[in-house]
Amino acid sequence: MKISSLPTPALAVDLDLFEANIQKMQAACSQAGKMLRPHAKAHKRIAIARRQREAGAVGVCCATLAELETFSNAGFSVLLTTPVASSVKADRVAALSGDVTVVVDHPFQVALYEASATGPLHVLVDLDIGDHRTGIPCDERAIDLVHAIASTKHLRFGGLQAYSVSGSHTDGHDARRAHSTQAISRAIEVQRELLRLGFDATRLTGGSTGTWDIDIAIPELTEMQAGSYPLMDVAYRKIGGVPFGPAMTVLATVVSASHVGRVTVDAGFKAFSTDRPFGPSAVKYADATWQWAGDEHGFLLGSELPSLGEQVAFIPPHCDPTVNLHQSVYAYRGDEVVEVWPR
Repeated sequence: MKISSLPTPALAVDLDLFEANIQKMQAACSQAGKMLRPHAKAHKRIAIARRQREAGAVGVCCATLAELETFSNAGFSVLLTTPVASSVKADRVAALSGDVTVVVDHPFQVALYEASATGPLHVLVDLDIGDHRTGIPCDERAIDLVHAIASTKHLRFGGLQAYSVSGSHTDGHDARRAHSTQAISRAIEVQRELLRLGFDATRLTGGSTGTWDIDIAIPELTEMQAGSYPLMDVAYRKIGGVPFGPAMTVLATVVSASHVGRVTVDAGFKAFSTDRPFGPSAVKYADATWQWAGDEHGFLLGSELPSLGEQVAFIPPHCDPTVNLHQSVYAYRGDEVVEVWPR
């Protein structure tokens, strides 16, 4: 099947760029002595996770219970990076038989997992290093939480998680370095105190695609959670200093060209994520601007525009939620589709 024959809108991945991105990140982590545990929320595809594991990744991270169950049942070592707060979810986590690690940021969650677990369950303490999204503050409360884990029968303290949401998208490399280094330093203080107290807190997991080269240079960080690097998006291109190729595009077709300076494509809010203040970028028409035209349509505005019936490739604003909108990913090499990756 030719890439040009796909019905649009379609989510496509250039395998040459995709494979180069995977090798680049893995080589950097391996050279720095860091484990790479990519965040599968970025792609939600077992086929992609397998390629990451084949390249050297130790497993995957997941953000949701559904992702955890999918990847665990497929034989992956999985870290659930989000705390849970219901016995229903804790029971489902405990029912999984594979290599599963979870995070907690409150004694309530420790009690939930202890009540659900029938065998050993590895638990990390999720630290708030500045974003206040999840995580326990980096003070004596974090130390007390480790003591709570250690006092249970089934739970095994396995280390710390420290992820900076804001750090990953800070504009400009120097500013991003300062932000991420300062954020992770809060976690390092907790790590040092736990080590002094005799706890095995050597595992410190975190990091992102945006801070990849910054975080692998931090000695105390042992595991990278970068997720977007195989696919990439406009958001990461805008902040600068993130040298991974735009492997993923949304293919659209010009369906109307009745006005000067404007054409309509068959890709609207149902084809692209809409959580960024900017739209997608047309690969071959970089000076043109995409504009919302409805759930199923978008305008492309400019002086040089594609013709009626022409297929146009767009780099999405944000790869993670864009992937979530599509049931299939078409992987191609050259102009030939060679694989289809289902959800």
